[in-house]
Amino acid sequence: MRLPADLDARSLSDLKALVIALVVKVTELERTVAAQRDEIARLKGLKGRPQIKPSGMEKASQAPTQERAAGKRRRKRAKSADLTIHEERIIKAGPVPPGSRFKGYQTFLVQDLVLRPHVVRLRRERWLAPDGQTIMAAMPSEIVGHFGLGLRRFVLAQYHQGQVTIPRLLEQLSSLGLRISKRQLVRFLIAGQDGFVDEARAVLRAGLSGAAWISVDDTGARHRGANQVCTQIGNDHFTWFGTTESKSRLNFLELLRAGHTDYVINPEALAYMRSRALAGPVIAKLASHPTKHFADEAAWRGHLARLGLGELTVSPDPVRIATEGALWGAIKAHGFLPDTVIVSDDAGQFMVGQHALCWVHAERLVHKLEAFTDEQRAAQQHMRCLIWWFYRDLKAYAREPSARRRTELRARFGRIFHRRTGFVMLDRLLKRLQANKAELLMVLERPEVPLHTNGSENDIRAQVIRRKISGGTRSEAGRNCRDAFLGLIKTCQKLGLSFWHYLGERLAIPDAPAVPRLSDLVRARCAPA
Repeated sequence: MRLPADLDARSLSDLKALVIALVVKVTELERTVAAQRDEIARLKGLKGRPQIKPSGMEKASQAPTQERAAGKRRRKRAKSADLTIHEERIIKAGPVPPGSRFKGYQTFLVQDLVLRPHVVRLRRERWLAPDGQTIMAAMPSEIVGHFGLGLRRFVLAQYHQGQVTIPRLLEQLSSLGLRISKRQLVRFLIAGQDGFVDEARAVLRAGLSGAAWISVDDTGARHRGANQVCTQIGNDHFTWFGTTESKSRLNFLELLRAGHTDYVINPEALAYMRSRALAGPVIAKLASHPTKHFADEAAWRGHLARLGLGELTVSPDPVRIATEGALWGAIKAHGFLPDTVIVSDDAGQFMVGQHALCWVHAERLVHKLEAFTDEQRAAQQHMRCLIWWFYRDLKAYAREPSARRRTELRARFGRIFHRRTGFVMLDRLLKRLQANKAELLMVLERPEVPLHTNGSENDIRAQVIRRKISGGTRSEAGRNCRDAFLGLIKTCQKLGLSFWHYLGERLAIPDAPAVPRLSDLVRARCAPA
């Protein structure tokens, strides 16, 4: 199609028709090019482009459920089946004709929410004893200050679970008729919350003591106007968050101590040091010294100084490696990570103990690779197709593991990642993934270990949303409370508990449903079958 010589002379309707014709022509050409590209791939012995969306690796490899495969439809359960009836009214039918028979009632449920201020004026008796002493009635045990427990629960739920900012929460309470200051709201959120912080730490200890696997991730956080790092640790039964200044391996090991402050030299610590290439004479000094347990960092640093390790200027840094080893020894001494696999996105700080890698992040490296020619694009798409098919079969193996399938999948991994496509950057990436074979194929030895870190990605989104809504924290108490409550909310969700009921029970609100210690539930869920 040729363009007219003078477009200015054409009418608006003619120009619109011309544009439409050009769009149709371009669309036809794009289809022709795509068909030719597939035909070239077929003639070269390559498989065509995978009929899978470019993102959503997990969904793309999801096998249909048995119910859908069998054509069955699940019956929907009534949403009102578990409702508690608080009030019952009988609606009269009015005048009825004589001789009518009563046939019972037709039930109709109405759900409502009562949200209003409830101000109580306490009048405490005062008596004057004969000896001149004034006797005053004691305050009820549930009264703490001038604000009730129900208001405290509402503020905690709105701020942490509802992600409402303090200014909006203050405006909301004021519009309801409550007289409260911003300073008092902040006190509700951070003052006297040690019990919640301790329970969050107990949840972490319970999870690390018995979990078959944990997945980890981190994201940025703001504290006192500076950038910090929030680390997530969890699995299908619990979640814990910790915000610190660093994202190093040393920092991660400190978090895995779950609040303990000691350093321990034991066989596990010495084995860690050997795996990190610490010099043999240094290991011998640490192993031969009679003192093996150090209460805190000051005692440990003093021990290293007395051994003269701080004076060594070699690589790797002996002080750092020895400290990491002593932290790993403390983790094992407290019974944490007994046979636990750590699943991560290949970030270096998480490479400790038994380790597995996320397949979604591995495939993403291939997906984001920039291709410049048709041959490179064809090689890239072909490798992505092979990886997705292999990932799908790994998921099938995890559901029904067998020795024969394990052997086949190991051999197939080698055939995929030993390929050389001629696309230099892709070949380097495949070589890198081949080097991570043990971590990528951990599921073959431990079928219960997930193939991805989607759970961590979902958990840590709560921290990202809080950062975007409220910025950062200003005090240590505020930072600890933010991490603790977000972790407790996620843990309650995973355990099938109501966070509202949890707050009511922990705040000792009358008639609140009983909620067991979350650490006990996590320990029971993580216990081996």
